[in-house]
Amino acid sequence: MWLRLAALAVLSLVPCLPARAQAMPDSSTILSLDDAFARVADSHPDLRLLGPRQHVLLAERDRSMLRAPLRIGAELENALGSGDARGLQGTELTLNLSSVFERGGKLDARRTLADRRIDAFAVERETRRLDLLAETARRYLAMTGAREQREIALLDIAQRTRTVAGARQRLQAGASPESVVLTAQAALARAELDRDRAAQRVIAARQHLAALWGERAPSFDVEAGDPLTLPKMSDMGALAALLERTPELHAFASDARVREARLQLVRSESVADLDWSFGVRRLQARGDFGLVAGVSMPLGARSRAQPAIRAAEAELASLEIEREAKDMALYSTLVEAHGRYRVAQLEVARLRDDVLPKLARAEAAAERAYRAGAISYLEWAQLQSERTAARKQQLEVALDAQRALIELQRLTGQSLVVDAASSARGNTP
Repeated sequence: MWLRLAALAVLSLVPCLPARAQAMPDSSTILSLDDAFARVADSHPDLRLLGPRQHVLLAERDRSMLRAPLRIGAELENALGSGDARGLQGTELTLNLSSVFERGGKLDARRTLADRRIDAFAVERETRRLDLLAETARRYLAMTGAREQREIALLDIAQRTRTVAGARQRLQAGASPESVVLTAQAALARAELDRDRAAQRVIAARQHLAALWGERAPSFDVEAGDPLTLPKMSDMGALAALLERTPELHAFASDARVREARLQLVRSESVADLDWSFGVRRLQARGDFGLVAGVSMPLGARSRAQPAIRAAEAELASLEIEREAKDMALYSTLVEAHGRYRVAQLEVARLRDDVLPKLARAEAAAERAYRAGAISYLEWAQLQSERTAARKQQLEVALDAQRALIELQRLTGQSLVVDAASSARGNTP
């Protein structure tokens, strides 16, 4: 049950991004992250394939519950020979019914193995669903990030336009050469190139996202959001505790039950089955009838079963080592993602609260000074470039933090989002 809840909760985050007002490109549909999840869940082949696979496992379980079949047979003896057996004079006809009596709990072992495989498939199904939803969130975030890059480019265009206007004013006053105007126009053209590049990235990200549900000509847009809003994060101790319930480790428990059931099945093979038959024979010479019965059992069943038993025991023993290795790998990934998130969170906050406000004031002061002839064009343009570069840096760091948060939620199978109000009050998650 917790896996299903995790799959539904994963990445309420990408924009835990609270909505903010900004211009929206023309589109026919506004797609929320939940809408994207629903489309993927309904149409992605990897998830639709799970239905037939489940039917296969259910059919195999039904087959494993079948007992050994009854066999009916007939035997004709002493026919078409010579002497007394010439023709059908001495013919003996036997009709019999036979089957196998399974010993050692083979039927129960087969049924248990089939049930364990179905249980393990349920874990695999939810793990795959969780991974796919995380990929959906990453692609949704990529489209959100491309839109934000376009917004930064538009802000850069606005400030470069002011630079061109200022350079022309200085040129007309004879206080600046034409080369300054041309340089400012080149910087403006570069900013426009960044805008167009970001617009193409939006288109590419939209197609990449829509490919998850097979849409070839998407026209939707994503909800407006602010990727710079990063929720508070629990410390490593709390996340490590959540890691114990991750689907990837939970799958090892299911695999262990499957391997234990398989071991029990091969152990049951060490007990030989009994072949039995029962029938009636007609003696042609005297016209009499008699009952016939037989039983047989193969020898050496225990020794023949030993190699398979040893192999099954070794597989079961190796599973704990595999789990330990996986636990170490997941913990390393968790530590790396948590560290990336914390560092990015600090960097975004410092850029927002300290660096960008100072650069904005410095750029405004440089504009006034340039128009007054107190500084050169290069000094003003350099400040504009630094301000734009800081915005881009802040966005890239925030997107990396969001990707780390997606990974953390995928690893723990838990929603780690703090609502904006709680985050603003400084509450812990």
